Amino acid sequence: MAEGILKKLFTQHHLEGNIESAGFESVQIGGSPNEKAVKVSANHGIDIRTKRARRFHQIDFDDFDRIFVMDQKNMNNILQVARNEQDKNKVDYLLNLLEPGQNYQVHDPFYGEIDDYERTFRIIEPACIALVNKIKNTK
Repeated sequence: MAEGILKKLFTQHHLEGNIESAGFESVQIGGSPNEKAVKVSANHGIDIRTKRARRFHQIDFDDFDRIFVMDQKNMNNILQVARNEQDKNKVDYLLNLLEPGQNYQVHDPFYGEIDDYERTFRIIEPACIALVNKIKNTK
């Protein structure tokens, strides 16, 4: 959902950038978004139906300026494949955009109900807005 939110915000604010989500769960690679995520995103005017899950790769450290994670598990996974301190310095928790240094995690709603997806959307959207505002203020 975060990728969809950011892409929508970039379009609305006439920003350019490469935005992609990636993960480490090999069983989901190539898979479509969860139907509940699709529905919640659509309710907010975001179409993520064509998104396909992809694996995070070391080359992503070269292709992206910033890498945001939702939880400790993904933070650990990314730091394990980091090649150096420069790679590690690109990584942060998404919610640190709202409360720097707190390392708050976003609960994965995968096994939850539609309300859990809506709650997750409402948690990550302000962080995405903060990122867009930060980008706009550095231009």
